[in-house]
Amino acid sequence: MKSYKKELTFNTEKRIKFINITEEVQKAVEESGVKEGLCLVNAMHITASVFINDDEKGLHRDFEKWLEKLAPYQPVAQYQHNVFEDNADAHMKRQIMGREVVISITDGKLDFGPWEQVFYGEFDGRRPKRVLIKIIGE
Repeated sequence: MKSYKKELTFNTEKRIKFINITEEVQKAVEESGVKEGLCLVNAMHITASVFINDDEKGLHRDFEKWLEKLAPYQPVAQYQHNVFEDNADAHMKRQIMGREVVISITDGKLDFGPWEQVFYGEFDGRRPKRVLIKIIGE
């Protein structure tokens, strides 16, 4: 069985941003040489997320509005975590959107359903954060 690891780094200018990373993940699959297996993609930071959904800008704006209603950034003082920081909402947003995805690899390609793509979700940006891609298979 083959095993392959690659890391991506993101440093967004905005606090919240969704980035389509499907091409980078597929490139890692090709680099791995794995034809049949599994691909794990996970955010290595507790205020960021990796998820699968549609690449539709209206939907992404809806995600941002929905997440802000569920875990609003302000007032910052509403969260006990924010006694020393100001990112409690980002931790909660990550909890909702998820840490990782696992994607089947078939014939050397990510095996998606219609419209599915992989996204990095940033909820407390403005500093470098890593995403791990781990591929195993034959």
